[in-house]
Amino acid sequence: MIRIALIAAGLLAASTAWAAEPYGRNVTLREAKAVAAAAEAEALKTGVAVTITVVEPNGQPVLVWKMDGASYSAPEVSRRKAETATAYRRPTKAFQDAVKGGNLNAISNGALAIEGGELLMVEGRIVGAVGVAGATPEQDGVLARAGAAAVK
Repeated sequence: MIRIALIAAGLLAASTAWAAEPYGRNVTLREAKAVAAAAEAEALKTGVAVTITVVEPNGQPVLVWKMDGASYSAPEVSRRKAETATAYRRPTKAFQDAVKGGNLNAISNGALAIEGGELLMVEGRIVGAVGVAGATPEQDGVLARAGAAAVK
């Protein structure tokens, strides 16, 4: 019982800065391609090779875009970042910040606490998420936000 209370407290602490946005329709392939293209354009400007994964609100992949030279682990990590963002309705940076602040309960549920997962929002609803991996977490976050901005 105490363990459940601690986990719930950790999840609450990780979520207090983020309102739970409602889920909407699924991101389309056209939108997913626009997200990936925007993230890739930003990656090319900074000279990094990454993998960009776009998922539906249920976490199912719509598109995996692996740039030439991206690390072999990047597809798996980018997928997990996107899945975490949509499953918990917040960017993965929220979990990274919680862990940095000493709240390890924030990841006890399997959330990936590495910046680079962002929600895709259309008309105030979650239509999916983008995960970017292959650069530093901070760079991945910048690229994911650039991709997310391509969907309105």
